[in-house]
Amino acid sequence: ATKDEAKKHRYRQKISEYMTRAEDIKKHIEKEKQEGKYHKQIRIEENATGFGYEKLFQEYLTEIVSEVWVEDPYIRHVHQASRYSLYNFLRFCEMLVKGPCKVKTIHLLTSYDEGSGRSQQISSLEEIQQSLRNYGVTLNIAFSSSIHDREIRFNNGWMIKIGRGLDYFKKPQGRFSIGYCDFDLRPCHETTVDVFHTKHTKKI
Repeated sequence: ATKDEAKKHRYRQKISEYMTRAEDIKKHIEKEKQEGKYHKQIRIEENATGFGYEKLFQEYLTEIVSEVWVEDPYIRHVHQASRYSLYNFLRFCEMLVKGPCKVKTIHLLTSYDEGSGRSQQISSLEEIQQSLRNYGVTLNIAFSSSIHDREIRFNNGWMIKIGRGLDYFKKPQGRFSIGYCDFDLRPCHETTVDVFHTKHTKKI
């Protein structure tokens, strides 16, 4: 709005500098992605809120994402003490179904629940599998007794490693407490999220 030509010139110069810098950063990130050197780290503090799955993953779920790999040894019994891993995995699948990505296949690699919880674990995963089928999504389930890593990969090259896997939310104080339904309002356990980009996404 200024009529001062000198000021206008300075503003245009500054805007041009910022735009050039933004483009340079974008090119640098793209170069690191192509070379497999990109690494971003997010630290979630104890009791922090605002880290629902959409907040954490949406940036990487572009429209070209059609296949997802989830490796987590603890997608297990719903009644495990302080663990809601199966429900967390279901919530993660719901996010994928909502888009904007067009996910067609989800690969889950986890470990069997120990003891009496195994049959419920399998039936719960099969129920999720059937429900996803109604949305045109195939869930492939595999089990491993030696799996330790927790990571999530998308076929656009993004890989996310969360120290606690999908189970980084604290147990809600009650079924009618704020944060029970909305994970953005749920307090978190302290954990670290590492984001990488690789051109060659391995398959399970």
